[in-house]
Amino acid sequence: MNSVLLSIALLFGCACHAAAAGFPWNRYSAKPDDWYRSPDGRRVADNLLSQQSPLGSWPKNFDTSAQAYAGNPADVKGTFDNGATIGETRFLARAYRATQDPKYRDAVLKAIDHILKGQYANGGWPQSYPPGNGYHRHITFNDNAMVNLMRLLRDVATGESFAFVDASRRQSAQSAFDRGVQCILKCQIVVNGRKTAWCAQHDETDFQPRPARTYELVSLSGAESVDIVRLLMSLEKPSPEVIAAIDGAVKWFDEAKLTGIKQVFVPDPQAPRGRNKVVVKDPDAPPMWARFYEIGTNRPIFSDRDGVPKRELADIGYERRNGYSWLGTWPADLLAKDYPAWKAKWRASDGK
Repeated sequence: MNSVLLSIALLFGCACHAAAAGFPWNRYSAKPDDWYRSPDGRRVADNLLSQQSPLGSWPKNFDTSAQAYAGNPADVKGTFDNGATIGETRFLARAYRATQDPKYRDAVLKAIDHILKGQYANGGWPQSYPPGNGYHRHITFNDNAMVNLMRLLRDVATGESFAFVDASRRQSAQSAFDRGVQCILKCQIVVNGRKTAWCAQHDETDFQPRPARTYELVSLSGAESVDIVRLLMSLEKPSPEVIAAIDGAVKWFDEAKLTGIKQVFVPDPQAPRGRNKVVVKDPDAPPMWARFYEIGTNRPIFSDRDGVPKRELADIGYERRNGYSWLGTWPADLLAKDYPAWKAKWRASDGK
């Protein structure tokens, strides 16, 4: 495959996450305070107010800043999935600091209270709150939902951007973050006495790995586990338990890497989009990782909507093969850069 086709393949490989993007916080985070006080800034902030659910969260998978909600406010359904609620809360906190308009502060406090209320006593978060009876009730690492919530709460507890939040809520946010860390440690999957990685979701009662949608099977996650490790590495003065969790996960990532292959898109006139995702051999390709691995064997898992696990990407149908991120390079920078830097920093702490 030529370099142009490979570039297209890599771009399309990210399409699942890009397509699910919602509120574009990154677009607004660098704007100056004057913009937040401008008519444009206030329009966006007011749009967010109209899109906030009665409970305090926001919907997913569309830009909640683009327009005001025109329906019945009671009908808005929020979630923590796909980054929802995180960016909106950060934006409105910035809007309040810039404008001192209490309605923005009140919306932020409402969101914080909702997030705190949504946490299980064991430290985990469901995909949305109230969690219901489906897979959404599980402790959700999928699409980094729990990690994103924890990062937000840490900023609420300690960051200047949330200095306006009262001391009681800030203390509650810190306590929630700390419980979240303990939940992460309890969820880490141990195989033959060795710490490995995490499933994309875990049971909210016994911490066991659990499935989600029919093609998201019980497994070790080569994607979501990366940000879990990064969160653990961001802790100041990590405990021996945290250090052991990080070391175990990184060792698992190294063992689970797939070499000698790459994922590309090839022209296919018979395919609905005129192209097809395939895996080809390439001895010079950088390592890749599967989204899902069978626990105990480290064999990649692929599945159609029937939930039957398959061993190769080519074994599943066109729709799921081309409509989901099954393979990626998610841990590459973690292994090459982040973990060595963290290890050097804390070598004296773990005695290695």
